Amino acid sequence: MPASAGLEVSVWTLVLLALAGLTAGFVDAVVGGGGLIQLPTLLLVPGISPVQALATNKLGSILGTSTSSLTYYRRIQPDLRTAAPMALVALLAAIGGAALASSLPASALQPIIITALVLVAVYVLVKPKVGATTELRWRGNRHYGTATALGAVIGLYDGLLGPGTGSFLVIALVSVLGYAFLPASALAKIVNFATNLGALVFFVPHGAVLWGIGLVLGLANIAGAYLGARTAVARGSRFVRVAFVLVVSVLIVRLVGDVLRGG
Repeated sequence: MPASAGLEVSVWTLVLLALAGLTAGFVDAVVGGGGLIQLPTLLLVPGISPVQALATNKLGSILGTSTSSLTYYRRIQPDLRTAAPMALVALLAAIGGAALASSLPASALQPIIITALVLVAVYVLVKPKVGATTELRWRGNRHYGTATALGAVIGLYDGLLGPGTGSFLVIALVSVLGYAFLPASALAKIVNFATNLGALVFFVPHGAVLWGIGLVLGLANIAGAYLGARTAVARGSRFVRVAFVLVVSVLIVRLVGDVLRGG
């Protein structure tokens, strides 16, 4: 079957991509980390370049994050006064990160990311009560200022690399600002939508997005994101916490494997 940019994609490859998008949408809606599933699957497409895979992954993901954001908003109504400035700054930072993506090798940052993820996993495991309830550390300008700073840092990372962005957002909202896991996941989806949009603002004019493949991923992401968000709302913060630890553990293993293979 013909695809964008002269790529030939078989029906079976599209089915595999749709299944990956469905699973990624579900995981991403609960706690982030869907790119762990979706991006490696995209790289299986014959002839696709890493930049095309990264850009097309963003197209699929943004459709999923828009769905999960709306689902969370209708059901638990996250604080938009926190989400809005955090998302705006994250969007701008993601544009900058995407611009840097072609000049800075991912291998340069992988050891730092792995260390951060290990510390995050240990922190959540040794503090079983963290994220059980929302106990905000600050109010007013300090709260919003800290949230905005977190959005800038994580937005830059998402545009530059991306794996685990949703998980980093969740743990930042839980550990730094004091949210419970469920509202943190809801806020993270709004910010993650903005970072995906920021990356696409850079990638689309450069022709890096494979639209046909991206729309297949996107439709599957929508279904998975809807199911994931509803499941998280129904199960609560304890479920999201367990899912968070599992996703972070898989992300650590994946990144360590990349380092050991020299990529």
